[in-house]
Amino acid sequence: MDEILARLQRLEDIEAIRKLKARYLHACDRKQIDVIRDCFAAGTIVIDYGAIGCFDNREDFLRVYQEKACHPEVIDIHHGHNEQIEWLSPSAASGIFDLFFYQIDTRTGMLIQLGGYYEDQFRKQDGQWAISSTRFVVTSTVVSNV
Repeated sequence: MDEILARLQRLEDIEAIRKLKARYLHACDRKQIDVIRDCFAAGTIVIDYGAIGCFDNREDFLRVYQEKACHPEVIDIHHGHNEQIEWLSPSAASGIFDLFFYQIDTRTGMLIQLGGYYEDQFRKQDGQWAISSTRFVVTSTVVSNV
């Protein structure tokens, strides 16, 4: 019975991580700063978003995010898919998530289409999963104007 309960917990953890990543991407599209903040672990973490910057805490990342993305004329669309989540322990997991990103700046007419993937680490704190490390690798970029 203990083995069945452990397997069930692992499946529930994997689903919680899947939902966490979906919540994060959705919050980025909706510019929901508090929701984005809650997706990341508190304290020292790793956020490596290449040209956007590397950060060791969520607050520094959120300042840059607000500056670059939180404008009514900037419309973001994050499509995460092909998730591969590896449960490592009751409090640690890793994952790879592919991303198709599309951004429209209605003021300038600039369009950005980006493909790539996230390499993430997760940890469970106080019963909740959070992103403790994330790195985004760009595999394709198209920039154009309408």
